[in-house]
Amino acid sequence: MGVSRPVPPPPAAAVLAVDAGNSKTDVALIAADGTVLGFGRAGGFQPPRVGVEAAVDVLGRAVAEAAEAAGLPRLAPGVPYAARVAACLANADLPVEERRLADSIRARGWGAATEVRNDTFAILRAGLSAAGGPRGVAVVCGAGINCVGMLPDGRTARFPALGQISGDWGGGGGLAAEAMWWAARAEDGRGGPTALAGALADHFGLGSMYELIEAVHLGTIAPGRVHELVPVLFAVAAAGDPVASALVERQADEVVALASVALERLGLLAEEAPVLLGGSVLTARHPQLNGRIEAMLAERAPYARPSVVSAPPVLGAGLLGLDALGAGPGAYGKLRAHFG
Repeated sequence: MGVSRPVPPPPAAAVLAVDAGNSKTDVALIAADGTVLGFGRAGGFQPPRVGVEAAVDVLGRAVAEAAEAAGLPRLAPGVPYAARVAACLANADLPVEERRLADSIRARGWGAATEVRNDTFAILRAGLSAAGGPRGVAVVCGAGINCVGMLPDGRTARFPALGQISGDWGGGGGLAAEAMWWAARAEDGRGGPTALAGALADHFGLGSMYELIEAVHLGTIAPGRVHELVPVLFAVAAAGDPVASALVERQADEVVALASVALERLGLLAEEAPVLLGGSVLTARHPQLNGRIEAMLAERAPYARPSVVSAPPVLGAGLLGLDALGAGPGAYGKLRAHFG
């Protein structure tokens, strides 16, 4: 007779949902019925800067916090926290990057199965209420800009989203840089006048663009604080400044271009389809930006139905995990109710 071996207990949760952005990481352990068992938060996820393993260590801190909140013991070999890890990650822009990150996460043993997607997929799924997989397009405009589309059969439309080298324009970082470019040229005479020159410097309590440029270059103003100039840009545009307004309008046109191309790739241009708008720039609901997006979409994709997604992206990651496990309809409602 063979020696019987103890059967390890099943995972405590159905889904370990991960949403990891450049500035923060959210993790939720979710039961099969949609109950959130525990939640954890950690810092930003930046594998290009710190390397894959160090970046996944950041995820691990959020996972450990969620497990502790759920009352789970420390992870034991062969006993994962969840049946499935559904991770939607910033900087997972190419399939090869998704595979590398999935391999690293899989090696941590957090889930019996692991799937990694770009974090834009979390916005897409969070904005759709139906079970059975997402159908539509999402555009995220936060620190950067990206777009994905997906059909229930798993087909996707996506872009490399690697910045200027892949044809991208805008996002918070891009808008702030453009605003400084125009303001610098206005002050020194190389460009036309714009109220941005005074407004950007005023925001940091400085007397000129020269002082602001010097402070950013020397690190007196931390690079991350340059993003604070985005609301200043929108305020100057709303006051009627032509240069600032042109930047806002160009950002709207970029969002519409991404959404329209993704809809076309998925064969959705001729039928009603949601276009979900997420990220800090779009969820701020600036009338000039969002209004132009709606008007331009009505021209280029008349069947598109744009809406702003304010739900936390970790909800979308959780819903994708429930999709993969074939969860019942009640689980979706309970999970959405938890995140409001």
